[in-house]
Amino acid sequence: MVTSNFVGLYFPWPVYSAGSRRECCNSSLGFIILFGGHVSCRLSVSSECRAGSLAASAVGLILELNCALPKTAILAKISNLKKSTKMLHRAALSSCVGTSARCLLARVRSTASSNLLHFPGSTHQTARHWSNIPFITVPHMRSHGKPFAHRSELKHAKRIVVKLGSAVVTRGDECGLALGRLASIVEQVSVLQNQGREMMIVTSGAVAFGKQRLRHEILLSQSVRQALHSGQNQLKDMQVPVLEARACAAAGQSGLMALYEAMFTQYSICAAQILVTNLDFHDEQKRRNLNGTLHELLRMNIVPIINTNDAVVPPPEPNSDLQGVISIKDNDSLAARLAVEMKADLIIVLSDVEGLFDSPPGSDDAKLIDIFYPGDQQSVTFGTKSRVGMGGMEAKPYKARASALCSSISSPPFSVKAALWALQGGTSVVIANGTHPKISGHVITDIVEGKKVGTFFSEVKPAGPTVEQQAEMARTGGRSLATLLPEQRAEIIFHLADLLTDHREEILSANKKDMDEAEDKGRLAAPLLKRLSLSTAKLNSLSIGLRQIAASSQDSVGRVLRRTRIAKDLELEEVTVPIGVLLVIFESRPDCLPQVSALAIASGNGLLLKGGKEAANTNQILYRLTQEALSLHGVRDAVQLVNTREEVEDLCRLNKLIDLIIPRGSSQLVRDIQKAAKGIPVMGHSEGICHVYVDSDASVDKVTRIVRDSKCEYPAACNAMETLLIHRDILRTPLFDQIIDMLRVEQVKIHAGPRFASYLTFSPSEVKSLRTEYGDLECCLEVVDGVQDAIEHIHKYGSSHTDAIITENEQTAEYFLQHVDSACVFWNTSTRFSDGYRFGLGAEVGISTARIHARGPVGIEGLLTTKWILRGENHVVSDFSEQGSKKYLHEKLPVPQTSSS
Repeated sequence: MVTSNFVGLYFPWPVYSAGSRRECCNSSLGFIILFGGHVSCRLSVSSECRAGSLAASAVGLILELNCALPKTAILAKISNLKKSTKMLHRAALSSCVGTSARCLLARVRSTASSNLLHFPGSTHQTARHWSNIPFITVPHMRSHGKPFAHRSELKHAKRIVVKLGSAVVTRGDECGLALGRLASIVEQVSVLQNQGREMMIVTSGAVAFGKQRLRHEILLSQSVRQALHSGQNQLKDMQVPVLEARACAAAGQSGLMALYEAMFTQYSICAAQILVTNLDFHDEQKRRNLNGTLHELLRMNIVPIINTNDAVVPPPEPNSDLQGVISIKDNDSLAARLAVEMKADLIIVLSDVEGLFDSPPGSDDAKLIDIFYPGDQQSVTFGTKSRVGMGGMEAKPYKARASALCSSISSPPFSVKAALWALQGGTSVVIANGTHPKISGHVITDIVEGKKVGTFFSEVKPAGPTVEQQAEMARTGGRSLATLLPEQRAEIIFHLADLLTDHREEILSANKKDMDEAEDKGRLAAPLLKRLSLSTAKLNSLSIGLRQIAASSQDSVGRVLRRTRIAKDLELEEVTVPIGVLLVIFESRPDCLPQVSALAIASGNGLLLKGGKEAANTNQILYRLTQEALSLHGVRDAVQLVNTREEVEDLCRLNKLIDLIIPRGSSQLVRDIQKAAKGIPVMGHSEGICHVYVDSDASVDKVTRIVRDSKCEYPAACNAMETLLIHRDILRTPLFDQIIDMLRVEQVKIHAGPRFASYLTFSPSEVKSLRTEYGDLECCLEVVDGVQDAIEHIHKYGSSHTDAIITENEQTAEYFLQHVDSACVFWNTSTRFSDGYRFGLGAEVGISTARIHARGPVGIEGLLTTKWILRGENHVVSDFSEQGSKKYLHEKLPVPQTSSS
């Protein structure tokens, strides 16, 4: 193998003698490795590969590494090898290349992704660490001992076992394979394999495939015999005898493997079949042989496809399987045993159910268990089995509803026992649905990326509630909050405002800690650092804003908007009610937490808060103060801060628990949430491209003040000016020079729009896009012909956020105000006034550019919806029919001025 003085790439296919140039095996693909001070790796191919020689000679895949070369030079040569391999990849995938060339590509790729790079002085001679190599990103081999504690860690899994249950591999009639699902699984495994992971598949399906083949043969044989004996064209109804499962397995194993090979070949990956029985694990020598074979296959970048040798196993117990299909219990134990033996990081068990449930799946109260802990098996019982096989998912545990049930629980079904055994052996386990058409195409990759799919087995149980439990607590607490008197809700907000003032030093100390950590790590840009920072002035303004919210919340919830007398003694009311549970996701702005909490309290909504980790210390103290204020009237559960490692995308999938998502952060954050939200409305704006149009009749004194404030007062805000539109008559005037001088003094970088650039001989850098939100001391300057041209520009390139006009011509101003279709349209004022606090709303949960429900700065009113209340006296619709005795009145009634709460 490789010694300490070897420098370069070790190509493991085929095998060579160290210190010799002689090939040890005959192959259509070979590498010559020279040892000593100068190391070369040369690719050679035989004439059997139709396009191989041409591809190899064209690419010239020669890598020379010298011991004296610095590490950077060696990495540069490896980077060149990557480019050559890509060229060979394209050649091998062309229409003129046959199977041999694709095999060549697979082997070249295997050497490129599984070689050992060794540098002089290294003490680790066998570990494969690729993180410093520029052309491939592979998880580090971790020391095997404890399984991953959290889903987010699964992306570090290097060695993965994918167990495919019979329900996943077979069709619904259990006679044949589900080719579409199988192809999708192979594609996902190939993607992970080509990332540098080591993938193994434990598969079922040989019996089903063999049954399909044998039934076809039997039917064909019967039809021929009947035709010969009867001499008639019409054949009698033929019945297929019950097929013995082991015979089906014997007939199906070769075909199943051929199918896997054909599919993996499409991704330039080689696969190898291994059939095992229980004896292979009970016999020590056989177990070592199996272990060695698997390690060698993984070392050569080959995907092992493992199955129990169902052709020789004992028959299943009577009535334990469906129509003679062999039990897959052995494959459950096989996957667990292999994973522990091979020190795998993760087992993904795919069946035809989503995972484990807290009550019988299909029942009204059934909820998927996100994380299953070993201790939970003491308080669960088990439901029915999967469609195929006993090992599939007889493991659908659900909590016993009465203590009497707990005393009669049977032992856990096999796949749960196998999963727990593997977990105890140091391998993480996820059980998920591999048959659902909407998720099967990415279920494996989603699991490895750490997304909430299926049930994750973990030994670490978090101290606090899950995010699902927090959402339910928020809903219950929100409903209690909505039943409080308006004065009680206001009292909670006033108390929170006092707490912010009383604990000012504690808040600023926590914020300083966050600021110091952010600056040390250098992970935040200057605008985000400014948003993260809190000051005494900010806290004072925050406290004032909360008091405004409290004062304005007296008649928010339960306010009667409309009253109608439908008929005599039948009156209808439309009243305001909370939306339900709000999810507010914010980054780098801890002052958002008390603002949004106060608005949620005033509107009677439950609230889930997900803050950025850069503000963790500040958020924690502000949340504690919010809980203290809520405790004043026993509704502390109404506001919840999500502290788990929950990904934002997973939160956006809780459509049964969350009613509205409000993102507060960058335009990229808003776009990501809008994309990830599954069935949950998102309130917000993806961009804040705000315009200021300077008209030809603009006042010289007003222009520089308004433009300076719009751009420079807080350039990171979403309501800051990003594009300055200038009337063409202002060009080459003293006013234009004053604008440019002011922007230069404020160190604002100007990007010239296309028309503005055309007026200048030497212009600033031309803008890359007129739809840019800079969020910094930068802006676009463009020239327009007049107010109509300015409006058209805003409609074409704006984001419908906030746009302003500066002019002394009232008629022009009114035309602009009426025709610009944005959430906020201003005349002779800064765009920075687009803010809930400045509008007198106390605070805002965000600025919405949507066209339904709420638009512009969203305060209490935007967090309310309505419901209809109808009060009658034994009224039925049939009384109002043509033959009925009653008639509709539909009289409008006066609306009371006080809240109905």
